[in-house]
Amino acid sequence: MDNPARIGKYELLDYLGGGMSRVYRARDTLIDRIVCVKILTEKADAEAKARFLQEARVAGSLNHDNVIRVYDFGEDADSNPFMVMEFLEGEDLRHLMKQGRTGDLQWKLKAALQIARALGHIHERKIIHRDIKPENIHVTANGVVKLMDFGIAKSEDVSLTRTGFTLGTPYYMAPEQVRGEAPTVQMDIYAFGVMTFELLTGIRPTDGETIEAIFYKVLYEPLDLTPLMAVDIPAPVRDMVARCTAKNPAERPRSFAEVCAALEAVLGDAAPKMEHATPPPAPAATAAVATVETAPSVAPHQARGRISPEQAAHMAPTAPAQVAATPAGAAPAAVAEPPAPVAASRERRSLVIAAGALGVGVLVLAVAAYFLLTRGTEQVAQQPDQA
Repeated sequence: MDNPARIGKYELLDYLGGGMSRVYRARDTLIDRIVCVKILTEKADAEAKARFLQEARVAGSLNHDNVIRVYDFGEDADSNPFMVMEFLEGEDLRHLMKQGRTGDLQWKLKAALQIARALGHIHERKIIHRDIKPENIHVTANGVVKLMDFGIAKSEDVSLTRTGFTLGTPYYMAPEQVRGEAPTVQMDIYAFGVMTFELLTGIRPTDGETIEAIFYKVLYEPLDLTPLMAVDIPAPVRDMVARCTAKNPAERPRSFAEVCAALEAVLGDAAPKMEHATPPPAPAATAAVATVETAPSVAPHQARGRISPEQAAHMAPTAPAQVAATPAGAAPAAVAEPPAPVAASRERRSLVIAAGALGVGVLVLAVAAYFLLTRGTEQVAQQPDQA
């Protein structure tokens, strides 16, 4: 695949890297905005194309301070799908952790809070990420944390999972995810707890030389929280991590609202402020976008090499899938009431009609009274003449 100079209104400025996808720093020539363009190469099959476009739709439906934004998607002149995202300067959390540049405890708790807010937001949109790890967390130059890579996110009304593959990264997978159970928000909560443990201590709570050894520890060995105490992590934070990483999903927080509340209580006034935007509809596709409803998935591909702005770390998109369907026999949705302005307009119209009718009635009564009063006066005036 030759490096193109332009795709539609996007001028491609710098090639950043990639594997099955190629990532460019680009410029939207209509509004003069620097963006990141990710193009799926001709190596991709129909399955990869379906996953790529679904990732664009899932991420494009979100609008949150701590979630990477997708502005557009479509196909180029050679029918290769592309995705246009915000261009992020900075590094992923994994690089910061390896280099020991994650700052003090307050910085780490602020980062954890921003991640929890992002995950809470996508859960509200009925999306489960399923691959929470430091590589999928980007920290911008001004310290804003962004959740990335929705390649294997599970979203409502989409099923792109191939039987026989367990999706996710072993170190951060919940026990029920290892067993291949249906995805739930508790899986993301578990992965968040493991990643927060690693962020706070610099140590993975679960490790092993083989996937089998890692899975055995995830399934059967309780997490050792001693390293958290060794670095003087406050008790409320230790308790939060312990609850998030409980083997039994029922013992974990019910949602990220609880996690955010715990972190905000510890941070107090230092908690980062944010504006929670209303999610917009998914972006309209540019050019002739292929609409693919479903296709099977493969296990996530781990691309190598450091790519600024780190958005090309995992080039091979993988499967969004369906969350829970509406239970059989569920009651149909109620018919919506007329909008308030229409109802109010009808009420005003009824009042005007009633007032008009009342006015006509009063006028008729007044005329009748005047007629009767005039006749009575004439009769009284004629009585002396008749005498």
